[in-house]
Amino acid sequence: MIWLTIISMAALVFASRYLFLEPKLPVRLSKNTLTFLSYSAPAVLTAIFAPIVFIQEGKLDLSLDNSYLICAIVATILAYTTRNVLLTTLVSMGLFFIIH
Repeated sequence: MIWLTIISMAALVFASRYLFLEPKLPVRLSKNTLTFLSYSAPAVLTAIFAPIVFIQEGKLDLSLDNSYLICAIVATILAYTTRNVLLTTLVSMGLFFIIH
């Protein structure tokens, strides 16, 4: 049953991606829909990282003792200034391993 669920979910994800990425298919989204969907990635990433960065031991932690918060701030500044994903990832991960 677990394998059936995994295969079904994989097929569903593949089909949903294929419909929108295959240029030969006649499926086209309006400009408003594309604009609306452009906000989904930042929203999902925020929902994933916010609890990790801001919640420590079940409480809101905005102190400078929060290594997740410090590294997130450094990563944000690096990403904004350098626009280099690899450099941002390596430096912020290295900093995290040093201070955590």
